[in-house]
Amino acid sequence: MQATGNPRSVVAACYLGWTLDAFDFFIMVFVFKDVAHEFGISVTAVTFAVTLTLAMRALGAYLFGRLADRYGRRPALMASILGFSLLGFCTGLAPNATVFFIVRALFGLAMGGEWGVGASLTMESIPASWRGPVSGLLQAGYPSGYLLASLLYLAYPWLHWRGMFMAGAVPALLVLYIRSAVPESPDWSARAQTTAKERLVDVVRRNVKLTLYAAGMMACFNFFSHGTQDIYPHYLQTQHNIAGPRLTTIVVIYNIGAMLGGFMFGSLSQRIGRRGAIGLAAALSLPVLPFWAFSSQPLWIGVSAFLMQVCVQGAWGVVPVHLNELSPASIRGTFPGLTYQLGNFLAAINLPLQSNWADRIGHDYRWPLVGVAGAAAVLIILLMMFGREAKDVRMGKFGSAEPVVG
Repeated sequence: MQATGNPRSVVAACYLGWTLDAFDFFIMVFVFKDVAHEFGISVTAVTFAVTLTLAMRALGAYLFGRLADRYGRRPALMASILGFSLLGFCTGLAPNATVFFIVRALFGLAMGGEWGVGASLTMESIPASWRGPVSGLLQAGYPSGYLLASLLYLAYPWLHWRGMFMAGAVPALLVLYIRSAVPESPDWSARAQTTAKERLVDVVRRNVKLTLYAAGMMACFNFFSHGTQDIYPHYLQTQHNIAGPRLTTIVVIYNIGAMLGGFMFGSLSQRIGRRGAIGLAAALSLPVLPFWAFSSQPLWIGVSAFLMQVCVQGAWGVVPVHLNELSPASIRGTFPGLTYQLGNFLAAINLPLQSNWADRIGHDYRWPLVGVAGAAAVLIILLMMFGREAKDVRMGKFGSAEPVVG
């Protein structure tokens, strides 16, 4: 059945897809201690499940991206959402640590397909003037999912960790909406009829420097986000004895900041360019870092965490549009998601890195948080200074004919 709809339906579906994808992923960050206790392993060992998820996302981006370039964005997106929803549910059924790690690796495979396919479907379906704000809105789905996971944590006394993961089956319902209301990308449909399919390896060979640049950029971005988010609830629990409703309140506060930051800087990129908006957000995070990591009062922890995520997700809010505009058109279903998830693969060591670093200095997470986030921010600024601007490049009938190279 071919869906009928308008660009707003596409934006809504892809925003919800990334929200629910992140919701499934971030359930993990609230239950490290409980999973470790049940399976009789260390918290650091449990964090390896996140590393597996992040590493497998690169393979998922490749597989679902190739499906999207060959068969269309819409069916690939639906397959990805069904996959990560069912595997999120199966996580709650894991009988032992080995099965738990296997399921989380497979979850990463399915999760890896959603962002790239959803972003390309959206950017190819909207007017060029919408791209900056919509990019910020799409990326706001990530903290939105984190926020949903933090709200679900309020029900932990009744659900426990297994029930929280089983709630991950809910996103599968989104597939019904996509099937009925979301049309296929007009850009892909036109290419499918008029353009011979190119091999991925041939396109990448012609764009080696761009591919390496994009993957390196996304590694820095993933250290920036995962370095400020994944271990942070555990840090608040163990180092500040903040748990329960108070922890949920702080997480909700900084995820509201993340959503605002993504939309604000995504919109700003429509005026000052993608590189300028990203570099500005990363630079503003640097003076916030010491307050964010070293504050001890709940009020200042909440304020600084809010500001930090405004900056982190502000930079990220420009990523969907920037990667899609940089992408070679013939592999746009694959390139944004694959380079994003290759960056994830390179940054997959982040959580064990921060955890081991903290263990070596007396279980103090402050310096691992500052070290990773600060280094990532500086590298992002440098990459933006020497990168390429492709604002408003043509996608189908939208945009100008050629990118502006900076």
